[in-house]
Amino acid sequence: MRYELTDYEWFAIKPMLPNKSRGVPRVNDRRVLNGIFWVLRSGAPWRDLPENFGPYTTCYNRFVRWRRAGVWAKLMSALAGAHDAAVQMIDTSIVRVHQHGACITRNRRQSMGRSRGGLTSKNPRGGR
Repeated sequence: MRYELTDYEWFAIKPMLPNKSRGVPRVNDRRVLNGIFWVLRSGAPWRDLPENFGPYTTCYNRFVRWRRAGVWAKLMSALAGAHDAAVQMIDTSIVRVHQHGACITRNRRQSMGRSRGGLTSKNPRGGR
């Protein structure tokens, strides 16, 4: 499928996942991880997770548990550390900002500007 991990990606990630063998046997971590990535990449609600990834509650609960345990942060730093950081890119597209996310009245240093389209990440003054 489009959002599923390749064997190479899976073998790189698998040793970094928690592996507790007590209690009820765990659902296949690869299937659950593919389900989590499907939701994150597609932007769909958890309830719309296709059945081939298992119950959406399993994927959601594992996602939340791993977040609380710091698994995602460890995974990202391990994968980022293995990556050559000589080249870094930032997308320069303009991103619309929700009115409550701008915090303009409380924090004047936000990089939010006003345009005809509303608040965006493009600062007309060129500062931070």
